[in-house]
Amino acid sequence: MQNSFTSREVIQLTGITPRQLQWWDERGIVTPARQGHRRLYSLEDLTEVAVICDLRGRGFTLQRVRKVMRFLQREFGKRLAQTVGGLSDYHLLTDGRTLYLETSPQQIVDILKNSAQPMFTICLSDTVRRVRAEVRRGKKANATESLREQGRARKAS
Repeated sequence: MQNSFTSREVIQLTGITPRQLQWWDERGIVTPARQGHRRLYSLEDLTEVAVICDLRGRGFTLQRVRKVMRFLQREFGKRLAQTVGGLSDYHLLTDGRTLYLETSPQQIVDILKNSAQPMFTICLSDTVRRVRAEVRRGKKANATESLREQGRARKAS
């Protein structure tokens, strides 16, 4: 699997706008490595961008997204992509004030039953799996395109 991604690749894989990505970098929400003026995003960075895009698409404010990301960092003690994506499904639940991170379906049901307010849920594992599948698909598409270009070059010579 690919180890680093350019801004253009992150934009293609997540649907984020170039300006949003730049702004998130400037604000320290997702901070990529640098190679000269180029931003290089790790798989962990890409995963976090995808989760943030998912949260933003569901109406989370950027301030709330920051709280969620800090919460996840505290809960996992390491990067999101390093933890999520195995066989367990990680679900983030919130009523707007309290955040829960659960893996047990029974715990999720209990939280939903006992909640006095509507709960919002997102499966973090699904987002991580989707990003990894897109990366694999992109890698195959790039390899296929490269083979096509090689074939065209042979025919031209």
